[in-house]
Amino acid sequence: MTAIGIHDIAIATGHHVLDLDDLAATTGVDPAKYHVGIGQDAFSVPAPDEDIVTMGAAAAKEVIDRHGVEGIRTVLFATESGVDQSKAAGVFVHGLLGLPQSVRVVELKQACYGGTAAVQLALGIVARAPHERVLVIAADVARYDVDTAAEPTQGAGAAAILVSADPDLIEIEAAAGVFTADVDDFWRPNDRSTALVDGRLSVTAYVDAFVGAWDDLVAQCGPGYQDIGRWVHHQPFTKMAIKAHRKLAQHVGQPFEDAELALGFTYNRQTGNTYTASIWIGLAALLDLDDDLAGERIAMFSYGSGSVGELLTGIVQPDYRSHRREGRVRTLLEARVPLTVEAYRELHAAGAATSEDVERPRVTTAPYRFAGVRGGARHYEATGA
Repeated sequence: MTAIGIHDIAIATGHHVLDLDDLAATTGVDPAKYHVGIGQDAFSVPAPDEDIVTMGAAAAKEVIDRHGVEGIRTVLFATESGVDQSKAAGVFVHGLLGLPQSVRVVELKQACYGGTAAVQLALGIVARAPHERVLVIAADVARYDVDTAAEPTQGAGAAAILVSADPDLIEIEAAAGVFTADVDDFWRPNDRSTALVDGRLSVTAYVDAFVGAWDDLVAQCGPGYQDIGRWVHHQPFTKMAIKAHRKLAQHVGQPFEDAELALGFTYNRQTGNTYTASIWIGLAALLDLDDDLAGERIAMFSYGSGSVGELLTGIVQPDYRSHRREGRVRTLLEARVPLTVEAYRELHAAGAATSEDVERPRVTTAPYRFAGVRGGARHYEATGA
């Protein structure tokens, strides 16, 4: 049987960054509450001319620049920060990248789980037509009200994943564990630009979904716990993943040390919560920074509030190190422009764009920008970067 999986992955994030030490000083909070308590150091903030489309297109451009467009007949865009209730964000990206017209494009939504749903759909498409490749884009901007417990868990970022036969990075295995429960732990009504969250319930729901997805993976004759070499989790904040993994280790009667997950937290501690992109940014960190993954089985847990969880496994390919882009994401993170708390809150107060006509100031140095709204329609353009 032909191996199918992740051929390439690229990451993008916002133009700005807010250091949580600065937020702590402004709000009178002990910085350890952020660095240790939730396991976060900073979060990305989009410029006024950035959104999920510009970040998603920037990540996708890297993939297209490396592999071309041949065989790409499907673009799946996963987000819970949609810019339109009808038109898929991926259609904007299709135009910005100049993809052929013989491409299907669709947007998927189920909180932070949508990116994994897109990958599963992509695997099925390639299994039916191995000569095709699928471009999956997961992009989000996490926004909460200021002066709330959730404020330090904001963030922004995107991941673009090329799914193909004979992948360079990871072969995804067939068995997967899934779990769904109707829970009001986190939601964003249509009339709000910021999400609502029940923090305690969210942690409980995440843990329940992780353990439930594991039990289903076992029922589907998936690998045993000791057959898994590395783990990657969705990371609303990195400490949540640790809490969930402690519970699973107890559930299966296996030892676990928090440090086992630390490498996969490297990028997310800096970008903040990126919703659908979070697990894939964690995977990118592991692939970039771990030199001993060849032949290892990675378990990837995806969670979307409301709630849906899925646990996938995949085998890292022998030559993965020659296909990774060492230092690319670190350079991206270091290039972000720092914000004062006052400047960040001014951007936050401006909120997301509506259908009212407006021109956006030129700020981002990324390849694409949100130019504004004209005649009620959103307009994007290349920056020449």
